[in-house]
Amino acid sequence: VFTYQCRDNVIGLGYYRSNSRANDDEGAHSDSTEGHDEDDEIYEGEYQGIPRNDSVEKADRQVDGVGQSQFRDMTQYEGERRKDQEELAQQYETILQECGHGRFQWTLYFVLGLALMADGVEIFVVGFVLPSAEKDMCLSEPNKGMLGLIVYLGMMVGAFVWGGLADRIGRRQTLLISLSINSVFAFFSSFVQGYSSFLFCRLLSGVGIGGSIPIVFSYYSEFLAQEKRGEHLSWLCMFWMIGGIYAAAMAWAIIPHYGWSFQMGSAYQFHSWRVFVLVCAFPAVAAIAALTTMPESPRFFLENGKHDEAWMILKQVHDTNMRAKGYPERVFSVTTIKTVKQMDELVDMGGEATAWHQRWRIKLTNLFHQVWSNFLTVFNPEYRRITYMMMAVWFSMSFSYYGLTVWFPDMIKYLQKQEYSSRTKVFIKEKVEHVTFNFTLENQIHRNGEYFNNKFLNLKMKSMVFEDSMFEECYFEDITSSNTFFRNCTFISTLFYNTDLFKYRLINSKLINSTFLHNKEGCMLDFSDENNAYMIYFVSFLGTLAVLPGNIVSALLMDKIGRLRMLAGSSVISCVSCFFLSFGNSESAMIALLCLFGGISIASWNALDVLTVELYPSDKRTTAFGFLNALCKLAAVLGISIFQSFVGITKAVPILFASAALAVGSFLALKLPETRGQVLQ
Repeated sequence: VFTYQCRDNVIGLGYYRSNSRANDDEGAHSDSTEGHDEDDEIYEGEYQGIPRNDSVEKADRQVDGVGQSQFRDMTQYEGERRKDQEELAQQYETILQECGHGRFQWTLYFVLGLALMADGVEIFVVGFVLPSAEKDMCLSEPNKGMLGLIVYLGMMVGAFVWGGLADRIGRRQTLLISLSINSVFAFFSSFVQGYSSFLFCRLLSGVGIGGSIPIVFSYYSEFLAQEKRGEHLSWLCMFWMIGGIYAAAMAWAIIPHYGWSFQMGSAYQFHSWRVFVLVCAFPAVAAIAALTTMPESPRFFLENGKHDEAWMILKQVHDTNMRAKGYPERVFSVTTIKTVKQMDELVDMGGEATAWHQRWRIKLTNLFHQVWSNFLTVFNPEYRRITYMMMAVWFSMSFSYYGLTVWFPDMIKYLQKQEYSSRTKVFIKEKVEHVTFNFTLENQIHRNGEYFNNKFLNLKMKSMVFEDSMFEECYFEDITSSNTFFRNCTFISTLFYNTDLFKYRLINSKLINSTFLHNKEGCMLDFSDENNAYMIYFVSFLGTLAVLPGNIVSALLMDKIGRLRMLAGSSVISCVSCFFLSFGNSESAMIALLCLFGGISIASWNALDVLTVELYPSDKRTTAFGFLNALCKLAAVLGISIFQSFVGITKAVPILFASAALAVGSFLALKLPETRGQVLQ
C-alpha cells in the first residue's frame, strides 16, 4: 500500500482509492452550493477528471520516488490535519447555532431512540424466556448459564466492530447494517428448535445490536449545538428505559398465554415464548425503516473531505427547522465549510484480470487495517491518559451495575424459594389404601408412607418428595410433574402410563414387577409457575420504570452542574445505597432497593455517555465509544458470574465488590477533564 498526498485519481492501472472517507468520483462541487466560488477554494480529494497517460506515468514516478519532496512528512501532515479539525470544530458549532434546534433534531431523536430501544429490549429477552425455553429445549444448568451470557458476549464483539466501522464508512450506514443483522437473527431465533442454533442466533443478534449505543450517541451529538448537547443526549437515554418496559410488558402479556402456540408432530413446536421473541424484534425493524429517511452525519462528511454532501445536509437541517418555526424565508447563509485534509492511499488491485472476490478481499483487508490503525490512535500520547481512565470508569460502573441488577432478581427468587419452603407440609408414616387422587399435589414431603391400591389420575405434582415409602399395586396415569422426586422408595406391581415420572426422578428406588408405558417424551413446559412468571415480569417492569426520575433529573441538570459532578455524585450516592442491601431480608425490601439503585445509577450512565462522546474527536469518536462499550459488556459478564455465585451464601461479598467498584469509579471520574461548554471536537 502506497500512501501519499494527491489530487488525481489513478483509475487505469488496477488501483483504487482505499480511503473510504475520500470524495466519490462523481464530480467536484455540486450546483446546490449557492454562492460558492470554486476558484476560491479547492478542497482535498476533488475529482480532476480521468488522468491522461502522461499523468499516469507521473503517478508511477511518484510511487517510485517515495523519498522525493512531493511526499509530505507525516508529522507535518498530522499537524495540518489537527489544525483543520480545530478550525472545523469552531465553524461547525457556529453553523449548528444558525441551523437551530427544532423539528429535524426531534425527528432524529425519535428515530435513533428506536435503535436505542432495541438495545434495551435485547438485554431482557433471554432472561424473560429462559424459564420456558429451558424446559422446551431441555437445558442443563451450564447451558442455561451460557444462554444468559451469550447476548453480552455478542454485544461486546458488535460494539467494537461497528464502532470502528462507523468512523470509516459512516454512522448511518453502519447503524443500518448492524440493526439489520440484529433483526434477521432475532427473527430466526424465534423459529429455530435446537439449543445450539438458538444460541448461535442470539449471539449474532447481540453482535448486531452491539453497535447501537456507540453509534447512536455519536450520530445524534453531531447534530446538537453545545448548549443543547448534554440535555438532549440524556433525554435520548430514556429510550433504553422504554425498551426495558416494552420487553417486560410484552413478556407479561404474551408468555403466560400458553394457548398461543402450535406444533407439527413432535419435531417442531412454537410456544408462546417464541411469539415474545418475535415481537421483541419490532423496535429494530422500525428503527431500520425510520433511519432510511434520515441523512448521514454532516460532521462525518466534513471530516472526510465531502464538502458538498455535508453542506446539503446542513441546509436541510436549517430549512426544516426554520419552516417549522414559521420562518421559511430565512436563507442558509453558509457557502463554504472547512474540510479536513485527506490522505489518499493507492492499493494494487491486480488489474482488470483480477477476480471480483479477490478485489473484495483486498478492499476488506485494507478496511480492517484502517479500522485497526484508527483504534490504535486512541492510545496515542494525546489520548492515552483519558482512554485508560475511561476504561477504568466504564469497567467499574458496568461491573457493579450489571452484577447487582442480576443479583437482585436472583436474591428475590431465593427469598421466594425460602418462603415457599417454609410452607411445606410434612406427612410421616401415613397409610393410604384404595384412594383415587385426581387433584394437584403441591409442596409436600411424605416420609415412611405406605400406599396400597391407590390411583393417581390426571394430576400435577409440584415440589413433591416421597422418601422411604412403598407403593403396592398402584396406578399412575397422565401425570405432569415439576421438581418431584421419589427417594429410597419401593414400587411393587405398579403401572406408570403416560407420565413424565422418568427414572431420574426415582432416586435409589426399587421397581418390582412394575411397568412404564407410553412415557411422555421430551421436556414439558411447566404450566404451574404462572404467578411466579408474572412476579418476574412485574419486578423487571418496576426496576426499569424506577430509572425515570433519574433520567429526568440528569437531563435537566447535565448542562447546569456539568458531566463530572453528575457522574461522580451519582456514583457516590449509588455506593452509599449499596450498604442498604444488608437490610433486604424480604421480597418487598429487595424490590424497593432494586428500584432505588436503578434510579440513582442511571444518572451516572447518562453522564458517562455524554462524556465519552465529547472527549474524543469526530474521526475517533465511535471507535473509542465502541471499544469502551465492549469493555463494559466484558465487565458485565464478569460481574454477573461473580455476583450470582454468592446468591444464598452471603450478602457481604456482593455489597463489598459493588461498593468498592463504584467508589473507584467516582474517584477516577473526578480526574477526567470537564467537557461542559466546549465545542464538539
